[in-house]
Amino acid sequence: MMFRLIAALRKEKTRSIRWRAALVAPAALVGLLVADAALADTRTAVVPKRIIYPGEEIQAGQLEVVEVTNPNIVKGFAQNVDEVSGLVTKRTLLPGRVILVSALREPFLVSRGTTVQMVFDNGSLVIRASGTPLQDGAAGELIRIRNKDSGVTVSGTVMADGTVHVVAK
Repeated sequence: MMFRLIAALRKEKTRSIRWRAALVAPAALVGLLVADAALADTRTAVVPKRIIYPGEEIQAGQLEVVEVTNPNIVKGFAQNVDEVSGLVTKRTLLPGRVILVSALREPFLVSRGTTVQMVFDNGSLVIRASGTPLQDGAAGELIRIRNKDSGVTVSGTVMADGTVHVVAK
């Protein structure tokens, strides 16, 4: 359709100025829409400025946002700094390489071998005891924990305040 419009504009037979303007306006709109679509298609990615090692918490100052120019880039990469800031990396992140979201995790609230408070809540019955986690855990994760007094190993969910809510058997 665009070629027909251009061909019609080149033929300067007995067309009036209004007719030419009517042909130019849609062509200009099509050009603007194509340019707008190209700008909307640009994507950004977050890349480290330096090497970030496993277990290190990611800070906003360690990152930069770059434009993605490779159309075949793998999916699942971080597109803005807020998406990865405060998370911990599972593997080494190299400078200039995109950060895959699957390579990140929430920071651990409970560390293996430390003493934490276990809570069992069943309506009006609330039991609290000291326990030792047998594994690290972030908020919402199910971990195994050993009761310090009885030595019994139970499972529980790590809560945001650092306690572990024990699951009834």
